[in-house]
Amino acid sequence: MSSAITAKITVPSPFSRFLARHTGLYFPPERWPDLMSGMDRAAREFGLQDSETCMQWLLSTPMDRHRVEILARYLTVAETYFFRDPAVFEALKTSILPGLIQSRRLSRQTLDIWCAGCATGEEAYSLAILMQRILPDFQQWRISLSGTDINPQALAKAEAGVYREWSFRNPPVWLKTGYFRETATGCYEILPSVRDMVRFSYFNLMADSDWPPIGDNGTMDFIFCRNVLMYFQPELAGRVLNKLCRSLADGGWLIIGPSEAPITAPENMERHYFPGTILYRKNLSTTVRKPAAAHTAALFPPKHTGLAAAGDQKPSVWQLAAKTARKPAKGPPGSPGPVMPLCQQKKLGVAGPEDTRRPSGGETEPSAGDADRLSPGRQYLQAVELLERGQTEAGEQALKRTLYLEPAFTPAYFMLGCLLRRQGRHKEAVKNFKNALQLLEAYPPEQILPEAEGVTAGRLAEIIRTLNAGEESI
Repeated sequence: MSSAITAKITVPSPFSRFLARHTGLYFPPERWPDLMSGMDRAAREFGLQDSETCMQWLLSTPMDRHRVEILARYLTVAETYFFRDPAVFEALKTSILPGLIQSRRLSRQTLDIWCAGCATGEEAYSLAILMQRILPDFQQWRISLSGTDINPQALAKAEAGVYREWSFRNPPVWLKTGYFRETATGCYEILPSVRDMVRFSYFNLMADSDWPPIGDNGTMDFIFCRNVLMYFQPELAGRVLNKLCRSLADGGWLIIGPSEAPITAPENMERHYFPGTILYRKNLSTTVRKPAAAHTAALFPPKHTGLAAAGDQKPSVWQLAAKTARKPAKGPPGSPGPVMPLCQQKKLGVAGPEDTRRPSGGETEPSAGDADRLSPGRQYLQAVELLERGQTEAGEQALKRTLYLEPAFTPAYFMLGCLLRRQGRHKEAVKNFKNALQLLEAYPPEQILPEAEGVTAGRLAEIIRTLNAGEESI
């Protein structure tokens, strides 16, 4: 932290709390340089000379929507792209929407969808495109598809519907040609038939009134709030999450980011497991049911997990883990490689320090159960399921088995750090967070991590530092 920022440390501390209370955005000490940089730009728009003066002024005067919009413009990150997290869209397309559409055809042909924290609109438009692809008669339906955000600049871009190449990262092959027209400047403008399906508007998730901003409580079929709550303080994220759940109709679905589930688990919601993702459904029962067989059969989904006719998608955490289950991997810098017990080496035909013979044809091949036990991906999935059922001790052991088999399995370090932090085992939590951050240093900040289902290396590092606020400095 620079000396200039250190000199002003008394201002960011109360202002960070003030900002979280009014916008949800949380800036722990590790992110104060980012806060000061954003506030320098906001100060100029407020007509003030510097960030310190601006923060002191905001602390001493009532907050209103205009001020929130200016702050959001300079302090939020509008990072998204079309059909992000293909496993989510695949689950909607193949497992959720067909049954819902069939039942609605017999009663009312309506669907209510809310994208909370929609940023520049790519997610909302992706859902509109999905509806057109699976509903040939979509024009005969009343589809309410709303996107809300706190950042007016992002909303303006969403309403314009014009995007650069950065919004298309490994997209389905039919996306640009079927739903956009290329402009003279090399951008892509979404077709009117898609744009007209979505309505964008301002909404602050920290608002105490006007919940939900569209429709009535208990009417939404789907609420998407992905990669938003991870920027909130945990207690504020939990408060917003409860409001989102109340806004859902019975049987409605909540879709949050893959990195947000360990932070806050929705109440009165039922977890449903699909290949590569976990979604939440509102149910009167609070019992967490065992995953359906159809959802757990494909622990290692095929390479093409996107929509039908989609182009190649990046492999999921399970595919990467399957590939590395039988070969040693490098752990964090300075850590020893995995040491596999000799009995396992023999079963897999790996030469150990005292056994350099090739396995003979008569030796027993590893069984499917052995392969599962030796797969870091399978162990990690088991850990997630155990932790979500409240079996923390067993979940911790499964995470440690994951890291024994694959010392470079970044999500396992992250999950283990979250678990230890909640248990008050601060030194152990910091150690695991450090290991995750060391592994993340090998990636450019903007690179999407295959094992994190759409989260970039920079964003996951930011989540870890936010979670670790108040602990030993990383």
